Amino acid sequence: MSKKKLTLPVQIVIALIAGVAVGLICYFAGVPEFTTNYLKPFGTIFVNLLKFIVVPVVLLSMIDGILSMGDMKKVGSIGWKTVAFFLVTTAIACIIGLVLGNIFNGAGWFPTLQLAEGATWDKATSANFMDTLIGMFPSNMWEAFRTANMLQVIIIALFLGGSMLAAGEKAKLCKDFVGSAYAVIEQLMTFIISLSPIGVFTMMAWVVATQGVEILGSLALVLLCAYIGYAIHAIFVYSFAAKAFAGISPLKFFKGAASAMIFAFTSTSSAATLPVSKECCHELGADDEIASFVLPLGATINMDGTAIYQCVATIFLASCCGMNLTLGQMVTVVVTATLASIGTAGVSGAGMLMLAMVLTAMGIPVDMIMIIYGVDRLFDMGRTCLNVAGDISGTLCISAWESKKAAKK
Repeated sequence: MSKKKLTLPVQIVIALIAGVAVGLICYFAGVPEFTTNYLKPFGTIFVNLLKFIVVPVVLLSMIDGILSMGDMKKVGSIGWKTVAFFLVTTAIACIIGLVLGNIFNGAGWFPTLQLAEGATWDKATSANFMDTLIGMFPSNMWEAFRTANMLQVIIIALFLGGSMLAAGEKAKLCKDFVGSAYAVIEQLMTFIISLSPIGVFTMMAWVVATQGVEILGSLALVLLCAYIGYAIHAIFVYSFAAKAFAGISPLKFFKGAASAMIFAFTSTSSAATLPVSKECCHELGADDEIASFVLPLGATINMDGTAIYQCVATIFLASCCGMNLTLGQMVTVVVTATLASIGTAGVSGAGMLMLAMVLTAMGIPVDMIMIIYGVDRLFDMGRTCLNVAGDISGTLCISAWESKKAAKK
């Protein structure tokens, strides 16, 4: 009898547990440099492979998805529904973050901290929506690919896919090339995904060994506040949306999305998790064409975890400065965080740059960001996990809406 092989989600869970165990051993043994020198490099190689494949996956999958629809009206229908779904959930996420942040701050649970002497933050960016809008449209296609600017890559894919549809039979060669190239990329993607347990183990061992339990310290309550917000949003917004619109129970939703959420939690990159997310959506019954369109778009504009983090962190840093935000300022936080989340790249650590935008809008010294910079990785793991859950939930809902629309016709 042939031996039954462990499924990929099971392998990832085992790798996660093993990584935590090894990380704790190295942490308490006082040898975190072992994970830094000998384990993390393998995790870095794996993440580099993911980054290497992200641009071709997004570009080709979106063009292929548009071509397979065969109708620009359908592309437009799915597009506006996707954007509307993600904007609504992001606004809800901001409100959840503000409510929890004010509860914790009002109870006096946020500690008063001061910026370490000499610490500075030199990566502040302007919270200008028009700059974000202009930045979406590339002036150089190859530069967008080189820098992995996902908003620009998506715009390029939309233009190229739409133009191929409009060109009709004259674009047959281009259409065949896209289909053939995407088939190759899918095989490469399958191979890289099969290495994910190695990446999860090495990266988790390094994070635990170097950050340890002591990093929570005085920031434990801030982390707790953010993670409560992540959990509330995942359960009461994403799983309920999947139940209400796609008929998928919360238990089935989380079970089906588990491997992508775990991978996102350890890799802290929603863009790198795209291949795993696509597999999860397929297993949950989403239309593959819609998944090819919605998931890359969601990895770029759906940053609900980042929005919750920005709101909680803004209230916390304001309390460190002795500031109490007014209702008007909180509304500004919601609007700014929602717009900032649209421009957040789907890569590890990008949320920290967007937080600088929100702080600038609030008049909070951006240097204060250094207080939580050391534990940003811990925030990032949870918010990326939530972002990916939102991408999958949105794909399932939009797939269900389009199926019902087709059934009525």
